[in-house]
Amino acid sequence: MRREDEKLLERSKAIGRRSFIGGTMAATLAATAMGQGRDYGQGAAPVRYPDRDIIVLDPRFARYKLGNAAIQRLYSGMLWAEGPAWNGVGRYLVWSDIPNDIQHRWLAEDGHVSSFRSPSNNSNGNTFDWEGRQLSCEHGTRRVVRYEHNGKVTVLADKWQGKPFNAPNDLVVHPDGGVWFTDPGYGSVGNYEGNKGELLIKEAIYRIDVKTGQLAVVSDELKKPNGVCFSPDYKKFYAVDTGRPGSITVWDVVNGNKLDHKRVFALMSLKTKDRELVGGTDGLRADVDGNIWASAGWGGEGFDGVHIFAPDGQRIGQIVLPETASNICFGGPKRNRLFITASQSLYALYVETQGAHIC
Repeated sequence: MRREDEKLLERSKAIGRRSFIGGTMAATLAATAMGQGRDYGQGAAPVRYPDRDIIVLDPRFARYKLGNAAIQRLYSGMLWAEGPAWNGVGRYLVWSDIPNDIQHRWLAEDGHVSSFRSPSNNSNGNTFDWEGRQLSCEHGTRRVVRYEHNGKVTVLADKWQGKPFNAPNDLVVHPDGGVWFTDPGYGSVGNYEGNKGELLIKEAIYRIDVKTGQLAVVSDELKKPNGVCFSPDYKKFYAVDTGRPGSITVWDVVNGNKLDHKRVFALMSLKTKDRELVGGTDGLRADVDGNIWASAGWGGEGFDGVHIFAPDGQRIGQIVLPETASNICFGGPKRNRLFITASQSLYALYVETQGAHIC
């Protein structure tokens, strides 16, 4: 680790220690929330408002918690749910079940779930571009694709310098049309989420100029770059490193196509009154106020779900779920409904903010 990164990490730890003093009691509530004991079944008893699995760790999060909104499980039965993306025109959510090689679609008008794309080439991350076309990262084919309005498939990228990608994972779009995606290779380390094969290039974050087709590496500093998002003004870029789990990295975006000034944004470990919950994150989204909403998992009861970080990197809230969360997106007609893919299930929660971006 470079001296600069060491200083930034220590600074992030110091921020964590200061926020711990003010948030210990609230964090203890998170660890003692309903957690695994909550019944999300069809005939379950109603949740008493306010939902105690939505935890205010810092007063700044209180404004985003609706007192009469509860976490809902919309669907279950997947093996590993990932990559939720909201289509504003069609008013549906699409997401991937990677091991089952399928994309599902949830329809807003009646909650109906159907098979949207099968096979999906073990797709992982999904999003929509500024023309409403779906983009997907395919593990099985090691490529990034775009589904055109006429149903045809356009391959945006499938190799770097003549060698196939490891297995593209997550992606976001910039207002200039550029597509930014990560390539950690999880879909190629075994056959469960793709096709087992050798990783031939270094894991990296890429940008596709869709106007020219030009592909560029914007960063290869992370061990396993995974979930990504932009700040509301597109001046910052956030990424998760699941190769070194437990932190979120941020850069400044230069000229819309380059990254500079890498630093630690937030640490995922959560200190409570009597223990430290250690887990990681996978997927990220920003709201219109610049808060970063991060999926949380592998930390156990009281940790798994969604953690919310203020623009200064301090954890201000939690949404506690009974299973590891993989990814998130804002959707609904007002972009004020948070959709969460979590292991075997799809969850949703109305919040008093809006997603910063189109999906």
